[in-house]
Amino acid sequence: MIAILTVIPLLLIRYGLLACVNKEALKRAALFAPVIGKEKAAFLVYQITTILMLIYLFFLKIDAGARWFYAGLVLYCLGIVLYAISTIYYAKPDSNGMNVKGVFKLSRNPMYVAYFIIFLGCAVLTESWILLGLLVVFQISSHWIILSEERWCQSQFGEEYKKYMEKVRRYL
Repeated sequence: MIAILTVIPLLLIRYGLLACVNKEALKRAALFAPVIGKEKAAFLVYQITTILMLIYLFFLKIDAGARWFYAGLVLYCLGIVLYAISTIYYAKPDSNGMNVKGVFKLSRNPMYVAYFIIFLGCAVLTESWILLGLLVVFQISSHWIILSEERWCQSQFGEEYKKYMEKVRRYL
């Protein structure tokens, strides 16, 4: 099986499910928080590694008889389920615009966690060290993007977001 097929559920969730639940959330998801300093470089690396991972999946194959197939499949499916649940809750913010319900009670960034698990599953499914390396770079740059988002959320939501940060972990 061609590994690029693993991206189809990701796209269906990102655009299809999100649009079905809340079209305004689809517009909101397209926005990035303003980046400053090193975050600008991280944003560029984030975009480049995302593109490289997607392109590289075109050249990889998934072998159902591979040694790590089931471990990769479990990771991938777990990530897809987490991403779908996160997307649904993302599409239904509180009246003030914050997302603090459902999986957002466990992680301030469940969608980023889901991306990581999905692509880790893809790396295991394809047994690709290159994809794994790209994922590590992607995840490091994602951290800087998350920091910019947190700064933006603090400026938008003030004390309420700071209290949320004290109660809920950034990742897991």
